[in-house]
Amino acid sequence: MKTIGIVPARMAASRFPGKPLHLIGGRPMLEHCFERAKMFGRWDGLFLATCDEEIREFGESKGYPVIMTADTHTRALDRVAEAADTCGMDLGEDDNIVCVQGDEPLLGPDVIEAVVAPLEKDDGVKGTMLGVPIVDEALYLNPDIVKIVHDLNGDVMYTSRSPIPYAKEFTPELGAMRVGGIFGFKRNFLKWFTETPESPLEIRESCDSNRVYDNGFKQRLAPVPYRPYFSVDSPEDVALVEAALEDDALWGKY
Repeated sequence: MKTIGIVPARMAASRFPGKPLHLIGGRPMLEHCFERAKMFGRWDGLFLATCDEEIREFGESKGYPVIMTADTHTRALDRVAEAADTCGMDLGEDDNIVCVQGDEPLLGPDVIEAVVAPLEKDDGVKGTMLGVPIVDEALYLNPDIVKIVHDLNGDVMYTSRSPIPYAKEFTPELGAMRVGGIFGFKRNFLKWFTETPESPLEIRESCDSNRVYDNGFKQRLAPVPYRPYFSVDSPEDVALVEAALEDDALWGKY
């Protein structure tokens, strides 16, 4: 069983154009993501996937393996699927493809391990999703943050930009979780996903994971303990990441 990681990135992000190369702590955000992803020691391959020459030039200057993809993809997983098919590796249908989003500059090898482990240990698991605890009410209410509801077996039931599960008053003990930008797929399941039309709840919620649940399939939640962990969705998020880097155990190791 092989496990490869693909970091998708494009300059034309609608809410933050040029985001992958925006400096955070003096380094492009994409560098934080790729260097931290490299710290996971069990990759059979780790690639940068992009349609932009600026990102290709940056990646090659850092020695990252770069895969050029079509410029028509609007979703990261479509770019990842194309890159998996053209990465030059002999991949089987049950090999693991991990999407490591290029806007997660606080990721670490432990969160990648959490996403990969269920794919390796349970033959019934075809897809996984990183789950990060929400301890701040502002994140719970923020529509940019995709929240997760899961069942007692740890399978994701639904994702939403609304504050779920509902609570009259938010507390960390609610157990609310959000989607972290790392997803694992068996290769055949990723193919199914990208070849299946958008589903009604995917469109309504603007959460593409709902395509899985609308069609009766599951993803296994990969929860990690709480720590400062911020995705970069807008320029305002950069300050949050830079503040968190001051106490980050991996900062300074790359």
